[in-house]
Amino acid sequence: MKKEKNDKQKLSPLLVIFLIGLSVSILSRSGIAKAQNWAALPPYNTLWPLWSSILSPVNTTTGLPTPLVSNLTPNTVLPVQPGLTWHPGLRNPWLLYNTPLGLAYYEPLSGINLWPPPILINQITGLPITITLPAGYSSLLPTPAWWLSNYVPPANWSYLVAYPSYAAAAPSASLLPQPTITSLLTATALIL
Repeated sequence: MKKEKNDKQKLSPLLVIFLIGLSVSILSRSGIAKAQNWAALPPYNTLWPLWSSILSPVNTTTGLPTPLVSNLTPNTVLPVQPGLTWHPGLRNPWLLYNTPLGLAYYEPLSGINLWPPPILINQITGLPITITLPAGYSSLLPTPAWWLSNYVPPANWSYLVAYPSYAAAAPSASLLPQPTITSLLTATALIL
């Protein structure tokens, strides 16, 4: 009888610890499953990363991550570069940069081009194609850290190399100086 009582006393703290651990695990997983990682920005509905604190700082009023920009048009000016946007139909995001001719994006195959990509424009009317987003788009996984680590450095260099050609084509003579590599975000800054 005494041995049975001692076994129950030993088992009770272990059972409590197990139940607490199980509860914490369930609650944390449900929070992750419901986390909003992306916000759709007009006019195309491309996705902006809410998981990147530098691109979507927490709004002190709402306590929620808020994109630094409210839309992605050719005239959008990014307060930090590169920005990042992702179309759920593609494997990789676009990295976004400011140029004297307007917003530009980096794509690994074609380099730096003016925004928007051709797939976001109706080729007949020239108007934006608004992407119909699938259910649950906001909880798609963040861009993998390995992708950012592999593609942000060459994107930044491609942007710096392409910038003079955009500056030369700009109609205004009052251009800002060319950005420097140290003025651009790194993969680590985008991830944190």
